[in-house]
Amino acid sequence: MGKQPISNEIKSQIVEKRQLGFSVPEIHRALNISKSTVLRYVEGIEILPEFKQRWLDRRNASKIISEKAWEKAYKASEDLVDVVSAKELKLITAALYWAEGAKREFSFINSDAEMVKFFIQGLTKGYGIPLSSINVSLRIFEDIPKDQALWFWSQVTGIRLDSNTYIDVRAGSKSGKLPYGMCRIKVKKGGLLLKTIFAINKRVISLLPPRSSMD
Repeated sequence: MGKQPISNEIKSQIVEKRQLGFSVPEIHRALNISKSTVLRYVEGIEILPEFKQRWLDRRNASKIISEKAWEKAYKASEDLVDVVSAKELKLITAALYWAEGAKREFSFINSDAEMVKFFIQGLTKGYGIPLSSINVSLRIFEDIPKDQALWFWSQVTGIRLDSNTYIDVRAGSKSGKLPYGMCRIKVKKGGLLLKTIFAINKRVISLLPPRSSMD
């Protein structure tokens, strides 16, 4: 879907409100347009000196509200999760594979280091797969140094990656969004594990309550 066009009048209002010290969320609400659209047109617009403090006050207020929300979220997470059992580790790993894994072979790929680290833990500690049975390869773009990517994913996975590691180098530049590329996890002779995880996910689906009882 392309960017939604907006009128010159709306563009002028965005610029005017920004100059008056309105924040992006305030402009978004006042004009009923997306935040991404607001961001596109406020870029490079200077806030008038007499309204600079207004903008700073609202930005600081938003930061305080965000920090309090995070505190509340962390407290809720501590109330919900006090320990991750072996059973829960297996279930979460199965759910991650459901979202990011391949269907025909046991292959999981992601750029999120924490997710990859958790997934490795799930395989080794949850399903008892030895590190020696886990094969790691990388997908990077041509502007990402190979040695940096190898070092980074070695630290994440706990598996020594070197010049023998397969690296799929893609054309283009993505180092800003994917500074170390993507890590692919494969399990040697992982057919049974693949079936087990698919069976777990199907079992979870079968145990969900009917929709009528969820309304």
